[in-house]
Amino acid sequence: MQLFLPILMFVAASTVLAGGLLFLGGLIGPSRAGKVKEMPYESGMDPIHDTRRRFDVRFHLVAIAFLIFDVELLFLYPWAVASRNPQGIDAAVSAGLIGSRGLVFAEVIVFIALLALGFVYALRKGVFQWR
Repeated sequence: MQLFLPILMFVAASTVLAGGLLFLGGLIGPSRAGKVKEMPYESGMDPIHDTRRRFDVRFHLVAIAFLIFDVELLFLYPWAVASRNPQGIDAAVSAGLIGSRGLVFAEVIVFIALLALGFVYALRKGVFQWR
């Protein structure tokens, strides 16, 4: 129990802080209701027309492209952190987990090249063009 005490204190403090800030914002914050504030808004289009109005596919293409490239770039963070740490990649090489430091660098270069190839493909297909 004593091992988890700092974690429980952190969770309790953050919960109290979040609840207190929400309560304080609702208590002293402005609350002017109006016709424009009560109007629904979605995907950059004013809901003036029928609710079954079709959205442009470019909204979805840009969102999917962003997610793909954003998630793939997250895979570079562990390598960047390990390459800056003296015990990072060298420790994995000495433990026999990976082949060599040069092999890791080559794998990262191949990964970046594939990422760039995907970016060029999306660029040529016109995913990033807003006509």
